[in-house]
Amino acid sequence: MTQQKDYSLPYPVQSPDSVRTDILSILDYDYRDRRDIEITIDHPEYSSVCPMTGLPDTGTLSIVYVPDRHIVELKSLKYYLLQFRQVGIFYENIVNRILDDLTAALSPKRMRIVGCFSARGGLSSTVEAVYEK
Repeated sequence: MTQQKDYSLPYPVQSPDSVRTDILSILDYDYRDRRDIEITIDHPEYSSVCPMTGLPDTGTLSIVYVPDRHIVELKSLKYYLLQFRQVGIFYENIVNRILDDLTAALSPKRMRIVGCFSARGGLSSTVEAVYEK
């Protein structure tokens, strides 16, 4: 039987529950009567920490969506994403959490979150989560 290592850290790792969605500013989409548009937002400086070791995880997040009635204001989205910097969260949970938060706030027609996470220990990961109304 292998023993679980104790990765006690000299600094706090926050819970995903600490991320607030009330800082997202949601705007009316004024051109919803026209044909659909696709909005792509890239965040090349995403960072969070490994929930097991507290080591930094970095990568690029891409948010691609087709708005219905609302769009997200970009500065508020930046502040929302910056909250993850000290959050301990796995890659698979990151993209799903962000997808859940943004679809709840925007009710888009479609949304895709892609996380391309930098190599650590010789492995890089790309994780994608999709929502369609």
